[in-house]
Amino acid sequence: MNLNRKNIRKIRGLILFTGLVILGLMKFDLLYGVLVFVVGILRPFLVGGMIAFVINLPMSFFEKKLFKNGQLSGKAGRVLNKCNRGISLLLAYLSVILAITLVVVTVIPQLVSTIRDLANEIPIFWNNVITELEVIFAANPELLQILSEAEDIQIDWQGLITTVVNFLRNGMGSMLNSTFSVAGSIINSTVNFFISLIFSIYILVQKEKLGNQFTRVLKAYTSSKICKGTLKVFGLLNRNFSNFITGQCTEAIILGLMFVVSMTIFRFDYAVMTGVLIAFTALIPIVGAFIGCFVGAFLMLVDDPVKAFWFVILFVVLQQIEGNLIYPHVVGNSVGLPSIWVLAAVTIGGSLMGVFGMLVFIPLLSTVYMLLREDVNRRNGEDSGPPALEAVSDTADKC
Repeated sequence: MNLNRKNIRKIRGLILFTGLVILGLMKFDLLYGVLVFVVGILRPFLVGGMIAFVINLPMSFFEKKLFKNGQLSGKAGRVLNKCNRGISLLLAYLSVILAITLVVVTVIPQLVSTIRDLANEIPIFWNNVITELEVIFAANPELLQILSEAEDIQIDWQGLITTVVNFLRNGMGSMLNSTFSVAGSIINSTVNFFISLIFSIYILVQKEKLGNQFTRVLKAYTSSKICKGTLKVFGLLNRNFSNFITGQCTEAIILGLMFVVSMTIFRFDYAVMTGVLIAFTALIPIVGAFIGCFVGAFLMLVDDPVKAFWFVILFVVLQQIEGNLIYPHVVGNSVGLPSIWVLAAVTIGGSLMGVFGMLVFIPLLSTVYMLLREDVNRRNGEDSGPPALEAVSDTADKC
């Protein structure tokens, strides 16, 4: 009888789940619209959570290394123990701001200077073009004859003026609407950014309390097995994302140093600027460094096209070394994901969600890979070492 009741509950749950799936497919447009609306409302808080997750890495480092997790001794140590969270949080934000400022101060002035030089060289280039055209026309009189015949073509100036007036009349209104829309979007983005920033600070200050509350809610409304499994999976996700961000930053620094050293050895211009820019853009997996290559080649192209060509060759060589040797080992090993799946994660994530998808899909696929590998080995009776979830089982013990 007990077995029949269990089967009935399972069948009832399966029917309910199937009904919800069918209803969701039938009303997919409505469901998608509701999802977009909800995500739009929650976007500042979602972004704030992402900021908090990233800032938590340097903040935890400062707490462990500078304040020894609040275990400093002595009178001064006791005072610092009370302030360690606030000081560590401030140092973490200052570190990120300092890194961004370093990139801006290093790259932007050089770009402005190059664009200014390019603007000064355009008149000289235009005069050279005119001189060359005069030489070509002098050597080919038939071109002048073709141009003189073109002067006889009748142009409907009245219709052209009417078209321009109508465009300006309608276009000015569209341009004003676009201007107001852009201004409103900038203001809205600025407000949302500050809301996200403040929300991230609240999360970081009370992260242990929030984690405990989440565990208590999960324990209250789910079974012990589901509670433990959920917390273990979240712990594994947290570990993989943290290792991925650390590995990505390490790989970016290595690549930037490779460019600075190699460009200095081969006497390329803008070595430090290009290295800093490539290190910053390399935070975008695999494809980010190409942005730095484009900017570096553009700067060199203005001064010396041949040197720009050799810079591209150097970039290709270093990119092959980095992509085939350094990146799969540094980033792939940090998240426990084989090289081929790192490439697959970047490709799929970039296709679905752009740059954000590239950053998210590597640790996400790594977590799925670990869980699947552990389950397959368990079903096949194979020993693959310590289970992936045991490394993050401390939190799950609270269930």
